[in-house]
Amino acid sequence: MVRINLVPFSVNKAWKGQRYKTDLYKRFERYCLFIIPIQKVEKKPLELIINYGFSSKGSDIDNPTKMVIDILSKKLGFNDNLIYKLIVTKSIVKKGAEYFEYSLKELEK
Repeated sequence: MVRINLVPFSVNKAWKGQRYKTDLYKRFERYCLFIIPIQKVEKKPLELIINYGFSSKGSDIDNPTKMVIDILSKKLGFNDNLIYKLIVTKSIVKKGAEYFEYSLKELEK
């Protein structure tokens, strides 16, 4: 798993209205694009596992998922329609220790 020590946030904080990224999302995306390690991704069905470390039990597990997928596909150069299996989990951590981690691999047949 690759761990990114940033606070995952909701879609509501990511977009201004329908189509505009917030400044918070732009900063989050810029940092992730810098920090995510390069990985060769084949044009084959993929499995993506994401684990979020939220400091609030009220955090919805699905809110940051589309943003994370979009950022990963942008950084790693794959079309997210290649994701055939998605496993998303959350853990509760202390405030200030939030993160997300992921694993992306070719789907086993």
